[in-house]
Amino acid sequence: MTNTEEKPDAPSGVADSVVLDAKGLRALAHPVRVRLLGLLRMYGPSTATRLAERLGVNSGTASYHLRQLGAAGFVEEDTERGNARERWWRSVHRVTELNDPELAEREPAATLAYLQSVAATYALRTQQALNELETMPRPWRDAFSLSDEALRLTPDEAVALREELWAVIARYRRDTRQARAQAPAGAERFSVIAHFLPEVDTP
Repeated sequence: MTNTEEKPDAPSGVADSVVLDAKGLRALAHPVRVRLLGLLRMYGPSTATRLAERLGVNSGTASYHLRQLGAAGFVEEDTERGNARERWWRSVHRVTELNDPELAEREPAATLAYLQSVAATYALRTQQALNELETMPRPWRDAFSLSDEALRLTPDEAVALREELWAVIARYRRDTRQARAQAPAGAERFSVIAHFLPEVDTP
């Protein structure tokens, strides 16, 4: 399970990924923190005030959650941008990974809260795209899609399917500064949000 909210223009010193431990999992078991971290990864360093405006919360709330993320090692102050009046924050990693089944079993409540927060963030991004769909240029409206397909698979087949789909996605241009500079005319940011949902014992 991976939360792939990524910061396209990761500066030097930003690690590619962080694997959640119990402390990190509990720190991210809050929807505001998941969204704050996602914004920093997607758009780069920012202040609590600017992030609060994006999230529709007050700056004190954003500042509190940023400090909690900082204490857990997910974000840090961007001292090159900050000053005495305004603190800037940046992400320490590009990707968050939750890939320890034993951790999920030891921390079921925190795991569920984290995954629910990630799912809510993805749902919000989908809704934002829908809100903008009517005014998108026709070629981008044609590229938009919401779809699902019910399959009957074993666990091994499901994992193989997931890995194959990610391998296909990996062949395409990631949204990085270098990629944007080399991309053909008309290329824009395009998100692929994938859900792999077992429906065990469904009639």
